[in-house]
Amino acid sequence: MDQVAGPDELEIATSYMNAVLNGPFIAVECTGDIGTLEIVAWSAGAERMLGYAGGEVIGRRLADTALGSVDVDLWRRLCEVQGGAPLTAEHRRKDGRVVACAWVHEPVRCADGQVVRRLFIGQDVTDRGRQADASRDDSVILRAILDYVPIAACKYDRDGVFTHHDGKGLENSGLKPGDLIGKNVFDVYGADPVAADGMRRALSGEIVENQVENQGVTWRSWLLPVVDERGTPNGAVSVTFDITDMKRKEIELQARIDMIQSQQQVIRALSTPIIEVWDRVLTLPMVGVVDSLRTSEVMDSLLDAISSKGARFAILDLTGVDAVDTKTASYLIEMVRAIRLLGAEGVITGIRSNVAQTMIALGVDLSGIITMGNLRAGLKLCIQRMNRAAAADGAARAESR
Repeated sequence: MDQVAGPDELEIATSYMNAVLNGPFIAVECTGDIGTLEIVAWSAGAERMLGYAGGEVIGRRLADTALGSVDVDLWRRLCEVQGGAPLTAEHRRKDGRVVACAWVHEPVRCADGQVVRRLFIGQDVTDRGRQADASRDDSVILRAILDYVPIAACKYDRDGVFTHHDGKGLENSGLKPGDLIGKNVFDVYGADPVAADGMRRALSGEIVENQVENQGVTWRSWLLPVVDERGTPNGAVSVTFDITDMKRKEIELQARIDMIQSQQQVIRALSTPIIEVWDRVLTLPMVGVVDSLRTSEVMDSLLDAISSKGARFAILDLTGVDAVDTKTASYLIEMVRAIRLLGAEGVITGIRSNVAQTMIALGVDLSGIITMGNLRAGLKLCIQRMNRAAAADGAARAESR
């Protein structure tokens, strides 16, 4: 549009400018020198973009409006560079939001070459700029991850050929970024059935997670399908983490857990030892708080000992027991009944006063169960009963002769 215009051309140029100003474009018409541009027309598109009505800006210097507050040299550069690429600048709207616009300049000159009016036409590129910023941010984030996190990221075409191969995690694999580009993944890892099967499934459209070990390094991979605009599988992406240290720590932690559990088992066995205090008389002293889990374990151990030693009596000494609950009391009664089923007799000794009160409050029925005040009394009872039984057996044998 930059041309030397006669009267007819000037009229045509004026008609063109009016069409632009009245159309959907962002357009501003100015007069005056470059340094003192004054707004004489303001399009509806400019009003929509910047939020200012024409009456608020017409007659004012361009540099004194929202269009001049961000980049005061923008309009000078546009005017001085003829036919150049659009220049982009950010402007603050009336409501405070910032928008971006790409501007071009179209001057109209008189026959003597003097510019009589200047038309600035703009395009709103705010969303385009945000998308470009977002894309740059994505690239920066991805680059930082690949450079500093021990992962390997690869992309494959529909046949499984590497088209991207990068990441800090490659350091432990003996490979450098890009080493596998152009190679087929099935040629490289085809000997590993897990890796090969996972890649086939990913290329067919399935999300796959697997774990493989290679040259002493443990890798955990996510294989993600890539689809085209029709949703058809068109390759795959893999993100692989070097979890060797994590796996080692996991094994060490499990070993510690196993050791702790073993130690706890030893402690439980020591805290409830089964003692053969007399021939065929076993004693189980219990200490502390007796819960249902501990009582269940003790029952199994005690019944095994009664069977293996052929015990006639089993004394459950509760002298060191601080408290019991309903379930624990029920277990104790069941233990005595189980002892009877094995042909032995169960005796409970050393019930504390507070434990006795708790059992009464809980309604625990101890009828039919032998209870003694302490372990000595219980052992004495067992010996007396065994002596009487032995004497009776001797008398019966003598009579039979």
